[in-house]
Order: sequence, then structure tokens, then C-alpha cells
Amino acid sequence: MRAFKFFITATTMFNLISKKMGYSIKNDVLSGLTVALALVPEAVAFAFVAKVDPLVGLYAAFMVGLITSIFGGRPGMISGATGAMAVVMVSLVAEHGAQYLFATVVLTGVFQMLAGIFKLGMFIRMVPYPVMLGFVNGLAIVIFLAQLGQFKFIDEAGTHQWMQGSQLYWMIGMVSLTMFIIHFLPKLTRAVPASLVAILIVTGLVIGFDIPIPNVIDYVRSESGNPSATIAAGLPVFSIPSVPFNLETFNVILPYALILAAVGLIESLLTMTLIDEITETRGNGNRECLGQGLANFTNGFFGGMGGCAMIGQSMINIKSGGRGRLSGISAAIALLLFILVGSSWIEMVPLAALVGLMFMVVLGTFEWASLRMITKVQKSEVFIIVLVSGITVIADLAIAVIIGVIVSALVFAWKGAKRIDAKSHIDDNGSKIYMLSGPVFFGSIQNFQDIFAPRTDPDDVIVDFLDARIYDHSAIEALDSLAERYERNGKKLHYRHLSPECRVLLNKAGNLVEINLIEDPDYKVADSSLG
Repeated sequence: MRAFKFFITATTMFNLISKKMGYSIKNDVLSGLTVALALVPEAVAFAFVAKVDPLVGLYAAFMVGLITSIFGGRPGMISGATGAMAVVMVSLVAEHGAQYLFATVVLTGVFQMLAGIFKLGMFIRMVPYPVMLGFVNGLAIVIFLAQLGQFKFIDEAGTHQWMQGSQLYWMIGMVSLTMFIIHFLPKLTRAVPASLVAILIVTGLVIGFDIPIPNVIDYVRSESGNPSATIAAGLPVFSIPSVPFNLETFNVILPYALILAAVGLIESLLTMTLIDEITETRGNGNRECLGQGLANFTNGFFGGMGGCAMIGQSMINIKSGGRGRLSGISAAIALLLFILVGSSWIEMVPLAALVGLMFMVVLGTFEWASLRMITKVQKSEVFIIVLVSGITVIADLAIAVIIGVIVSALVFAWKGAKRIDAKSHIDDNGSKIYMLSGPVFFGSIQNFQDIFAPRTDPDDVIVDFLDARIYDHSAIEALDSLAERYERNGKKLHYRHLSPECRVLLNKAGNLVEINLIEDPDYKVADSSLG
């Protein structure tokens, strides 16, 4: 009875079972099982990328997946060991060993939890849509290229060679069959996830007819070089990372932890935004930061390599009907059961079935509409999409997103700079009035200065800012500079409709401002001198 009450309390507290219309526990459990099957080769592959034991990747996928599903901010999103974080770990593991990696993952979790505490997750809403498209397309390409490695084998010299002959044809055939089932089965029935049915059918065919294509254990053994390797193991064991607790160790792990925290949060929050769009619901970015941080913090003490949200597995889950937290929990528990008791079955799953599944993920993830947009949107936006996609593929998604945001900001500033304009006329008193419109900031001050002609203007000039706005210190300096230009030509300049802060910040032109407490606007200026 107490166990039942505890289950009800936990379910209510963490919203493990959704009460929304259309939610299905069966769909969550079955989609979680499908995701778990796809997680195995991915986690193993990323462990090899990071130069650690495959179990380090599998344990990470279990722990990160479980903790983020319970405590994270996006039900239905799947987290685990990822390639984006694995590539950052390579040099750390090579130079200092796996124990330093575990210590780094702990510190990574601390930074991510701090990001959640200080509510930094909300800033992901500021990522421009072209950057989001570039991120999604870039990751789709990365997932596709990663699957091509499954069409290779390691020869006696230890080098990767492309499959040839009947093995290649069987591999292509089984991949195609998997994709065929996943695409067409939902048109007949949605009682069970098409991805799970496809994996079971292809696995049955390969085992039943002894088709000569590699399976999961073949991949693990070929990549590890250990002919007796297996994914079977026990539960992860608590252990404090075996590193010296001193400043030198902190200096070693700090830069890696900062990069891993940034990469993990950027990928997780962008994946969350994508799922928000697909499901027409909204996740909690700050809670996701806390969940990711707690997961990585825990990972470091249980021998996991850490991780973040996985766009591929998340798409599998969503497409298979998984919507609630139970889907991620089911995936994590199923993965643990594979490790503990089901390894002999999972090791028989052919790679072709999982490759076909991931190819369908690629087709579903890539924003094909972005190709049709090329002739319909501005060239700057097309450039940003291509730029972010390219950097995601050849470098790193965190760098790609940061560069994309910077370029988007510069493009925005450039467009804003061209919006500054003015209409002028001579009033009844012989004064020339400039009716300014548009933003005055660092990007537009040159165009602002070019509007005026101190040498040819009459002796009395009025600049009206009723339809304009001063944004930063560069604009304030431009106003002072303009006042000096008119003063050198022996002419009188007046500024109308400036905010109180502008009047405070103006040095040389402050006495030229006409004050109208009724009409003058009241807004803030970005200037360090105001504290």
C-alpha cells in the first residue's frame, strides 16, 4: 500500500503520466522500447569517439535518459550520450584518462544547473528561425553521414573498407525494407510503432535466413578490437572520480566543462524548441537546464560520459507516438535491462534495421521546406541557414549556433541602419525642421550624420525625434558630434522629443534640448555610465 501511494505521489509531482487528451501509456512504453533499441549502437559509437569503454556510453545513455525524463523540462524528449559532446572529450581522455572525464562531467552538471537556477534557458527563444533551420538541417546531415559508417567493415590491416558484393546488396536491401515498413505500416495501423515492427521483422528475416550482414555485437567487437566484447554488464556503481582534488585538476577540467555545458544546453534547448513546434506544446527551458545538469552531475559519480538531448532519438520517439515522460523513462529502463539480462537478444539485431530507422529520422528531421524557401526569402536568411548547416557538419553545433546568432544580429543591425530617414521643411519662422524616423544606434550613426548639411542649412535648425529613438552610447555621441558641427558653422541646433535619459547623457548638446514634459518620450538608453 505504501509503495502504491509513493508511486501516485511521484507520478503527480513529476507529471510522469500525462492527463492530456490523446495521451497513451501504451504508445509511450512501446515508443520507449523502440528508442532503446536505437540507443544501443549510438551510445557505443559515441563511446568509441570519446575513446572510452562502450559501457561508459551505455551507462550514460541510461542515466541521462532516466533523470532528464523525470526532472527535465520537455516530456517526450530523449537524452543520452551524444556525438557533439563526445568530440569535445577526445583530447581530455587522451591526455588525462577517463577519471578526469568523470570529474569534468560532474563540473559540467554544476554549470548546467546554475544556468537553470539563473534562468538562462529562456535565452534560447532568441535564436533566430534561420539559425534553427540550419541547426536542424545540419544535424540531419550529421546523422546521415554517421550511418554511412555502418556500410564499412574493418579488414585485417585494421582499416575501414566499404562493403562489396552480396553483403552490400543485402545491407541495402534490409535498410530499404526497414524504411518501407516504417513509411507504409502507419497507413494500415497505428496500434504499434512502425519502427519497432520494422526492427522485429528485419531481425527475424536476417536470423531466420542467415543473411550475411553485421549485427550489433559484430559492430561492438570490430570497433573495440576485442573478439569477446559484449554489452552485458551489471548496474553502474557509485564512485568518486579518482583525481587529485587541487587547483591544478580544476584548471584542467574547467575549460572542458564549460564547453560541454554550453554544447549540451544548446543542443538540448534547440531540440526542445523543435519538439515544441512539432507537438504544438511548450517545454520549460530553465527546468531542462536543471534536469540536464542533474543528469550529468550524477553521471560523473557512476562512470558515465554524460550527454544531452538527442535529436535523432527524440524524433523516433515523437514519430512513434511517445509524448509523455514515461516514454523516456521506458527507453532508459529498457536500455538498462538490455545491459543486465537482454544483451544476447539485442546483440543479434542487425545494423541494417537501425540504419534504416535512422535514415527515416533524417528524412523526417531535415526541413525540406527550407529548400523551397531559397527563392522566396531574403538572401541573408538563406546564407545563415547554409552557414549554420555547414558549420554544424564540419565543426561543432555550439559554434555553428553561436556564429549563426552573431551573423543574424549583424544582419539585423545592417538592415536597421538603413531604416534611418528624415523629412525636412522650413517653418514659418525660417527654421529648418528635420523630422527624423527610425532607430539611432551604432549601426546607423553614419547614415544619421549624412542626413544633415550644417554648411547650407539656415541659422536655426530643429531635429525632431518624435518618430525616432536613441538606443545606445554611440547614438549619444553622434548627437554631441552633430551639435559640434553646427556650432562650428555658427548655427543654432535644437533637439526635440528626447527622453530624460538622453538629456542626462548628452554632454555638449545637453543645453540644446527643448524639454516638453507632455510630449517627450520616456525610454531607456543602453549606456554604461548609467550603471
